[in-house]
Amino acid sequence: MTYNILVTGGAGYIGSIMVPELLQAGHKVTVLDNFLFGQNSLAQLCADPQFDVIRGDIRSEATIKPLLAAADIVIPLAALVGAPMCTRDPIGATSTNHDAISSMLKLLSNSQLVLMPTTNSAYGTGDAQNFCTEESELRPISKYAMDKVEIEQALMQHCNAISFRLATVFGMSPRMRIDLLVNDFTYRAVTDRFVVLFESSFKRNYLHVRDVARVFLHAIENFDKMKGQIYNVGLSDANVSKKELCERIQTQIPDFVFVDAPIGKDPDQRNYIVSNAKIEATGFTPKYSLEAGIRELAKGYRMIRNARYGNV
Repeated sequence: MTYNILVTGGAGYIGSIMVPELLQAGHKVTVLDNFLFGQNSLAQLCADPQFDVIRGDIRSEATIKPLLAAADIVIPLAALVGAPMCTRDPIGATSTNHDAISSMLKLLSNSQLVLMPTTNSAYGTGDAQNFCTEESELRPISKYAMDKVEIEQALMQHCNAISFRLATVFGMSPRMRIDLLVNDFTYRAVTDRFVVLFESSFKRNYLHVRDVARVFLHAIENFDKMKGQIYNVGLSDANVSKKELCERIQTQIPDFVFVDAPIGKDPDQRNYIVSNAKIEATGFTPKYSLEAGIRELAKGYRMIRNARYGNV
């Protein structure tokens, strides 16, 4: 079955991978994006008659209301993503990540489907063993995670909703983000050959950006048995510490050096091990390994240099 799908923020890091996959699956896709970063990451899709794109802000009801009315499925990707960005612009973060989504949910009918990425960063430091399932207490540390926790509660009041608590995403995308941890460390390994680690034992879970697209397609195909639920989504064999991540990068980039800082504290205090058993029980298995992602990134960074204000 094919659907009319609205993807807000569809020209971003995740959307630039997801939207082509939705079109390939036969769906009609409309993207709403404010193109904050001046990207043209969906340019290759403009020849597809099943694709449409609107430049606009999800905070504008006049913009979003008619787009919602035409949609069978809504995938709200638009957000100010990550703790540093939300700290820099807390008002914009709240109005985009919380208020706009809350208003959007009120405009939806009960028959419309909503598939939304939230974040497993809401677990903070987990329990005494740092182990987290979907039933674990949420201990969000950053403003980004706090807003996501609140909006997830509102989301789950909608009768046709699914929340995906995504692990830290990695991999190449047409709208690249180098600031994500795997992407960042691999970039440093390729360009600088070293990194200094703060609290290197802190663990996180990881997920390839293409597997994010795959889990949304999986949910569309299995919506009736998955709706009304929250799912952690990550690689079960990639609950690794920062030091272990560096060791995996080093196997592919042997001259990469990493050292533990003797003093100092990481401002990001997340430290958790995440169970992905619930999503796996629905038949979803990630396809892209952490090692494959590191290999992909190392290749991609031959093309990218994050040196806008440098001479080299």
